[in-house]
Parts: sequence; C-alpha cells; structure tokens
Amino acid sequence: MLKNILAVALAISVFLSDGDSHAAEKAKKVVYFGAITLYHPVVMYQKYQPLMTYLTQHTPYKFELKLNQDYRKIVEFLDRREVQIALLGGSTYVRAKEKTNLVPILKPLGADGTPFYRCAFIARSDNASIRKLADLRGKSVAFPSLLSTSGFVVPVYCLYTKAGISLKDLKSHQNFRYHDLVAREVLRGSFDAGVVIDHVAGQYEGRGLKTVMKSDPIPGLPFVVRADEDPALVNAVKRALLALDYRNPEHRAIMSQWDAELRYGFTEAADQDYDGVREIIRFLKKRRLLAN
Repeated sequence: MLKNILAVALAISVFLSDGDSHAAEKAKKVVYFGAITLYHPVVMYQKYQPLMTYLTQHTPYKFELKLNQDYRKIVEFLDRREVQIALLGGSTYVRAKEKTNLVPILKPLGADGTPFYRCAFIARSDNASIRKLADLRGKSVAFPSLLSTSGFVVPVYCLYTKAGISLKDLKSHQNFRYHDLVAREVLRGSFDAGVVIDHVAGQYEGRGLKTVMKSDPIPGLPFVVRADEDPALVNAVKRALLALDYRNPEHRAIMSQWDAELRYGFTEAADQDYDGVREIIRFLKKRRLLAN
C-alpha cells in the first residue's frame, strides 16, 4: 500500500512539475527563427526544431521555427519583422543588407574547427566522362537557388575562373529549391552534374555520387538580426550558442541532432567576414555572369 501511495505521489509530482515547466515556457516571449531552404521543409523541420528546443531551454525566450520555400522569403520575413533571427547564406546576407540594415552575430564552425564550408561539384560515380571541372563544358548541370552562395554564386565563379566556363557553355542548367533535391536529380541521371553544399555531397558519397571538385573555403552561414533588434535577445542567443563546445561529450550529443552545418559549435561573426563574397558578386555582375 505504501509503495502504491509513493508511486502515485511521485506521478503527481512529475505531472505538476511538467505543468509548471509548460506554463513557464508559455509565459516566455515568442521569437521567430527563419533559415534559408537547404532542404525540403519537412527535413528542415527535423534538422532545425531541436535547435529551437535548445534555445528555448537556455534563453528567456520561446523559439519557434518559421519555414519557407524560397531564399527570398526569408529576406522578406526579416524586412517585415516576421522573424527576429535568421540563418542566411553569405550572398543572401550581402544582398539583403543592401535594403535592410542587418547584422551578422554568429557563424557556425566546421568539422575542422574553422568557420568555413565549401561548395562541391558532384556527378554520378559511374560517370567516367566527368573527372575534373573542365569536363563540365557541354554538360547539363543542376544548381540550387539562384541566391545560394554555395549552390550558385560561388560555383559560377569557380567555373569561370578555374575552367573558363560560363553558363552558356553548358549544354543546359536548371535551378532547384533545395540542395538535397539537386543531389537526387543527379543521382537519377536527370543531369550530368550538380552543385551542392559540401556536407550534402558527403551524405551521397558511397551512395552513387562522387565529388568532382570542392571550392575554396566560404565564410560560414551567418546568423543575422536586424540592426535595431533587442540587444537582450541578441546577447541571450550568443551566450547560449557560444557556450557549446564540440569537445564536450554532452554538448556534442545535443548538437548531433542539429543540421550538419551547425553541429560543431559557433563563433562570433562580423560584416567584414563576407567581404570576399561581396567581391565575387561584384566580379560576376561586372562580367554579366550574375543577374542583378
């Protein structure tokens, strides 16, 4: 009888504590977080919702994910204050800053501990005709969004400066919404080659795709806020994410649930970190290789 009473008491205690926890969470101010569409929205939710949970648990705010299906939408969300913080690509940030005063606050570290990533040119593993970048001349190529840094801006720059190839030298090319969709299109043979962010290329190595070439390092995807955003929110987010250390097993276990682009920790970001991206955009526009 005593055991039953204790069990009931414990269950009630847990229920009440959970209720208190949910009540406290509901009382928090809601902060909306947006991100560029690297993947299908369902996959985006799976990869980014655990980050929202972590930020809700480690800041005085409740974070909610606001998904979209286009790079331009996330910029519109920031401009209209529909999101308070967003994960952008370097070129998306550079272009968005021209009309909205944005500030980069953090950028993720890569597996090597540096705040950079790369784009990867991919082809089917059994495609012997594509072994190097120059082999893409006269081939069909799939790209992610026109606004994607690693999926379009840097690849177009690489093709032109490293192989003398412009888009008109390709047999055909097409832009898709998501990086993982590009990989699948190449895998099924719809295109001779494609370009994706490097960790997506890594997911398909040994599964029918090969990496033909990787770009030079690209500055990590910036977490951005409007310049007039509440400093308390900015500081809370920075404290929560900068506290994570990939070398700490507990922290590593937390981040293992997040997108591969975010699971190695963070460092502070500054506007000048993306000057190289600005130079690439200017270079391409001057030669009419990139639309305004």
